[in-house]
Amino acid sequence: MYSRQLKSSIESQFNKGKVIIIIGPRQVGKTTLVKDLMNDKDCLEMNGDDPAVRELLKNPTIERLKSIIGEKPYFFIDEAQRIEGIGLTLKLLIDEMPKQNIIISGSSALELNALMNEPLTGRKKEFKMFPISWFELEQTVGVVKAYQQLENRLLFGMYPEVMNSIGNEREVLTDIIQSYLYKDILAFSGIRKPVVLEKILEALAYQIGNEVSYNEIAQLVGVDKNTVNQYISILEQAYVVFSLKSYSRNLRNEIKTNQKIYFHDIGLRNAVIQNFSPIDARPDKGAIWENFLIAERIKQNHYQKSFKRFYFWRTVSQQEIDLIEEVDGNLSAFEFKWSLAKKVKTPKSFLEAYDTELSVVNRENFQDFVKG
Repeated sequence: MYSRQLKSSIESQFNKGKVIIIIGPRQVGKTTLVKDLMNDKDCLEMNGDDPAVRELLKNPTIERLKSIIGEKPYFFIDEAQRIEGIGLTLKLLIDEMPKQNIIISGSSALELNALMNEPLTGRKKEFKMFPISWFELEQTVGVVKAYQQLENRLLFGMYPEVMNSIGNEREVLTDIIQSYLYKDILAFSGIRKPVVLEKILEALAYQIGNEVSYNEIAQLVGVDKNTVNQYISILEQAYVVFSLKSYSRNLRNEIKTNQKIYFHDIGLRNAVIQNFSPIDARPDKGAIWENFLIAERIKQNHYQKSFKRFYFWRTVSQQEIDLIEEVDGNLSAFEFKWSLAKKVKTPKSFLEAYDTELSVVNRENFQDFVKG
């Protein structure tokens, strides 16, 4: 089992009178983490997949809830999104039993968010959970063994089950996509054209590292631009992809409205296009490296509460910087290179406008960058 960074953060919220909600995509280890947290605690565990549990927790009175929980100081509900009216039930519980430690998780981030937002306003503490981070990998197997896995991680990603299925990574990733990812999105979002969703996701997979045009994707897939926008928004809400907007403050020739879209897990991306060729033989290795590094940086931003905002930078004359980070008005700039031989020159116009040095991240120095 991998050491998870969220563990101490969640433990710090016990006995604070708030519902702890753990959200994130399927198969990232949410249930495993909670079971680890509850290992030495007196906890009542329930699963919303069980019809009897769904009936038991459907619009109960506070007296009924008290009789269900009894003297247990911890109450964990997995797959909470399956329980009708769960948001109002939890509001009643936390209002009447503020000393109760309540932990909620579920495999459908889309549905869980929708159910919890309004009833639990001011009564919840939310944690986002992602696939294994590089920091967690090093903490579990050590720095040397983690580095030895680098190329495999660039091909197969960081989902726990994938990392624990040596030799069967491709099959596990394909199962995650077909059985979990599409299932969740299609079930909740009301999308009636799964083929369109698959085509849009494939188009995004081929365009990582490049600016994305919704019009071009619409023409490629054969739908209108609004449909593309809707489907990509759903993919973002489901923690499949994330976007970076272009950074612009001073220069007239800066790109101001475009965006890039990346995958939260590079293994899922490779599974979407069914390409697991060795990294050095791939024409897209630079884009894979870029996606991997930015995704890892975003994990640490959430886990460490760094409050950074992320962008890319480009001018109409094609001068470009892979990643711009902004926090409290201060900028940091990064360029990503898989090849150690490639030299990077900071665009003069960027230096003059922002007075920020450019850092190059490659295979020799990436560990510090991905650990935040």
